[in-house]
Amino acid sequence: MLPRPDRAHLARALPRLALGLVLCGTGIAAMVLADLGLGPWDVLHQGLSDRTGIPIGTVTIGVGFLVLLAWVPLRERVGIGTLANVVVIGLVVDGWLAVVDAPSSVAVRVPLVALGPVLFGVGSGLYIGAALGPGPRDGLMTGLARRGAPTWSVRAGLELTALAVGAALGGTVGVGTVWFALGIGPLVHLALRHLSLDPPPGAGAPGGRVSAR
Repeated sequence: MLPRPDRAHLARALPRLALGLVLCGTGIAAMVLADLGLGPWDVLHQGLSDRTGIPIGTVTIGVGFLVLLAWVPLRERVGIGTLANVVVIGLVVDGWLAVVDAPSSVAVRVPLVALGPVLFGVGSGLYIGAALGPGPRDGLMTGLARRGAPTWSVRAGLELTALAVGAALGGTVGVGTVWFALGIGPLVHLALRHLSLDPPPGAGAPGGRVSAR
């Protein structure tokens, strides 16, 4: 586990954590509703959802827990934010998709796909900036990178693998996928500059090209 944050840090960080994860889930739901392409991991989640009939948010939760299992041999440290990430984002995605119908008009779908990564980027800035633990997929990335491979190559390998498998399963690849891939790094970086808290004692400062996943 990560070092236990003090109460003062938790009082400031938990609201940011909650809001950040809700924004991340809302951004993903917006892209699913737009049906113009998803981020690499969500292409995988949607492909699995289409094949199994399980809601995409629930699949996201299941994949998150499976990824956490891969942390065990990598000796990654789980934080409050890590566990919240696994559960909350998927619940928010399923919640939005249960109450909002997919639009048929391109005039609505294009703004949705444009807005999705922005919401996800801001949510990531709040979530990561709370310094309560990395998302499961980013923890996998950093754990593998410590074995000697450059971080960028590990990240690219994981995301391209998720994208390829998801596309083969029927997940939606499109302009939204390109926008997410190109935009999420700068968006998260900008959000972190303005939304990060000082980390609790014993925790590293947030940063780098990461997302809330």
